[in-house]
Amino acid sequence: MTSRQRSFSASERLTSLSPRRRTVVKAAAASVVLAGPFAASLPARAADQAPAFLHGVASGDPLPDGILLWTRVTPTPDAVPGSGVGPDTEVSWVVAKDKALTAIVAKGSVTATAASDHTVKADIRGLEPATDYWFRFSAGGTDSPVARTRTAPAADAAVPGLRFGVVTCANWEAGYFTAYRHLAARSDLDAWLHLGDYIYEYKSGEYAARGTVVRPHAPAHEIITLTDYRIRHGEYKTDPDLQALHLKAPVIAIWDDHEFADNAWSGGAVNHTEGAEGTWTARKAAAKQAYFEWMPVRPAVEGTTYRRLRFGKLADLSLLDLRSFRSQQASAGSGSVDDPNRTITGRAQLDWLKAGLKASDTTWRLVGNSVMIAPFVIGSLTADLLKPLAKLLGLPQDGIGVNTDQWDGYTHDRRELLDHLRANAIGNTVFLTGDIHMSWANDVPVDAGTYPLSPSAATEFVITSVTSDNLDDIVKVPEGTVSAVATPLIEAANRHVHWVDTDRHGYGVLDITAGHAQMDYYVLSDRTDPNATARWERSYRTRSGTQKVERTYDPV
Repeated sequence: MTSRQRSFSASERLTSLSPRRRTVVKAAAASVVLAGPFAASLPARAADQAPAFLHGVASGDPLPDGILLWTRVTPTPDAVPGSGVGPDTEVSWVVAKDKALTAIVAKGSVTATAASDHTVKADIRGLEPATDYWFRFSAGGTDSPVARTRTAPAADAAVPGLRFGVVTCANWEAGYFTAYRHLAARSDLDAWLHLGDYIYEYKSGEYAARGTVVRPHAPAHEIITLTDYRIRHGEYKTDPDLQALHLKAPVIAIWDDHEFADNAWSGGAVNHTEGAEGTWTARKAAAKQAYFEWMPVRPAVEGTTYRRLRFGKLADLSLLDLRSFRSQQASAGSGSVDDPNRTITGRAQLDWLKAGLKASDTTWRLVGNSVMIAPFVIGSLTADLLKPLAKLLGLPQDGIGVNTDQWDGYTHDRRELLDHLRANAIGNTVFLTGDIHMSWANDVPVDAGTYPLSPSAATEFVITSVTSDNLDDIVKVPEGTVSAVATPLIEAANRHVHWVDTDRHGYGVLDITAGHAQMDYYVLSDRTDPNATARWERSYRTRSGTQKVERTYDPV
């Protein structure tokens, strides 16, 4: 990919720039290029076969002086995602301070090639902080839609508030992405966070809506090769509600397992058969390449997604990669979850996270976290009985973890991190979590066995899935049935859990001020209805200095 940029004088008002889960509720589970079914699903092309922007435009990773722009151009009708064909195509871009694109502040061009699946990125710098901008791509006389984006506040700015949409776990086959549409209808978002499982890797029919495919995956088989992952990303990017949200605000995204394969870890995945499905090394590399081609995300350390963004003096956001470096999941009920040689973060990432949290001078320390960090255990005993019994029987010291894919399966890393927060008096740490297809509002106790006598080191807001099956879907009962029984039992056994909703789909809106971090939970009327409505369900907040969650009765 090449990039060319023009510089303009201040009198021209132009700026010179440089280019640049598997969870407790998930289903269990030879690559052929199947571009045909995918191509058939694309919008009709003009007769002149001019280049087209069929996959929308997007922006991401806002900085005080910059933003990352993304699009994919289809230069010819046969140049569909994963095809490997199509000519090199010059794609120009323009950034302006107004939607009409008259007050232009930057422009340039990049070359889309088959080598990058005709996706392009432009890393724009030299912009003003905390400012709305609009941008557009063009190629061969065709213009993309005009999209809004927004830069982050200056690092030393006193920021009165921030507001983020929060989503996770959007399975194409399980329904429509109306959660994205409802977030796109808002006009108050600084950005939106995607906490993983932006796509799903399953073959068609393997993991749908209560077993029913609402709309089929392309390719129809499980995705394994680079071609497969490109086709699947391309399919998701044709969703009109997803395109609408990308048009409204920048995204800040991390990956979880389904961008690779179910229950991925550093050396494999539950949903990967070594040999029959090639090597895990090759599959992981293909998944990562397609992800960075198709997402407005800057590759970070070692080509992963762990990185940190800052929003003035109000908040910084540490984004984690909990798949690339983790040890293989332990067996449920196994004492090996406490093994100090097992890790969910990897040594380097955990040290990076601890150092960043300690050095932070912002009011709030947000952590984008793909799997739940708060303990969720059964068979809990008081600490004086649990620990010696656990040691004697080789059981987990924090109780019998239900889901060892979460931090419950890697208790040494969790204990080290929470002890670090307490030892260094690091307050106002809020984990923002996806993966589990349920909504939770949790304190994160240092010792769950003695909570609430044990202090809480942080808080956690977990967002339910956009479409992926949760508990009522798994047992195929009416929505709300399981929660009515399960919620009081879960809360009684896990006293740090203030609320859990096991049964609904939706999204969150996070509001940050100097005094609070508040999550508003919204639920959808029917994920299988393309016209589904959304309603506010509940709100929880943590007030500055408390490290505790409390219910509040009004959305922001």
